This record gives sequence, structure tokens and C-alpha cells, in this order.
Amino acid sequence: MERRKALKQTAIAAGSVALTPALFSLLQSCQQQTRLEWEPQFLNHQQASFISSMVDTILPKTDTPGGLEVKVDIFIDKVFAEIYDQEQQTAVVREIEQFDQKCREQFGDSFAKLNDKERTEVLKNAESTAGKFNGKVWGTAVGTQQPVGFYRNLKSMILWGYFTSAEIGKNVLNYDPVPGAYLGCIPLSEVGNIWSL
Repeated sequence: MERRKALKQTAIAAGSVALTPALFSLLQSCQQQTRLEWEPQFLNHQQASFISSMVDTILPKTDTPGGLEVKVDIFIDKVFAEIYDQEQQTAVVREIEQFDQKCREQFGDSFAKLNDKERTEVLKNAESTAGKFNGKVWGTAVGTQQPVGFYRNLKSMILWGYFTSAEIGKNVLNYDPVPGAYLGCIPLSEVGNIWSL
């Protein structure tokens, strides 16, 4: 199997991945770009607007940073540009257009131009009709994974980009660096029970 296809399937279909050096560098390079400087690598402006709107609708800013604040849309554009092969890129462009076309048929405009209520309705419908990822046992998917469709893959990529960003990893999620600090002289009573794995 080609390296690019393996990376894509691991990152998207599984919904989570141990970051490889190439993907980690993509994620880090997104954090160095400002919104004013950002020029999509792969997507055109209309497609980039679709991805940004999708990211903002799924992960809006609340008391924690939103998906746009941690530049998930920039990360997704870089994945499309640097990880996807030409066939996969063509499929993504086609699927974005098809998704937008359904929005036009239902609400008269593209997803990026819909109001919050309309976007929520579109996503509820997409959520109810999209395939599901198989359950996992010890990190391995159970059974043969059937295609889950564009919406579920994109949502998975959005969540993956968000939760693996440095901002969210360090300041929102519980962060326990491994290996931890070496504490050589502490009373046994403070250690507690042996840790199970």
C-alpha cells in the first residue's frame, strides 16, 4: 500500500493516529500562520470557505478555543495538499461541491453562507445519514470497516486536528507529559497503589 494512502486511512478512517513526523510538522506549520497571511495550498477560496465554515460550526468558540482559533481549517488544507494523491484530491473537490449543492437545493445558498440554524439542520441531517466507524478493541477496529462517507471523514479530520493541536493538548485537555518528572525522595505513603496499565 502506498505511504500516502496508509497515512490517510490511519488518520481519517480510524479517527485518531499517533502523529508521524510528517503529520506533526504539518500541524506545527499551521500554528505559525496568521489568518491574514493564510492562502490555501490546495483548496480554492470557495472550498476553503466551506471547510472553515464546517470547522466553525462543528467546533465553535465557547469558553474553550474554537476550531478556527487553533487553525484546523489550515491544517486540513495542508493534509489535502501534501498527503492526498491526485485521485483523492479530485474526490474531495467533488464531494465538497456535492455537499454544497445539497445546501443550495435545500436553502438556496452554499454552506458557508447559511445562518447558524440552517447549518445546524444540514449537519443534523448529515449526521443521521452518514456511516459510522466500527468500534475498537485495544485500538484495533472490529470487523471490516465500510465506507462512512465524506461528512463523517471530514468531521473525524476536524476533531483529530483540534485535539492534537498544541493549544488544546496543553491548555484544555489534561496534560501529563511522558516521561514525567523524576521524584526520587518521596515518602512511600504519597506514592499510593501500584499503577495498572
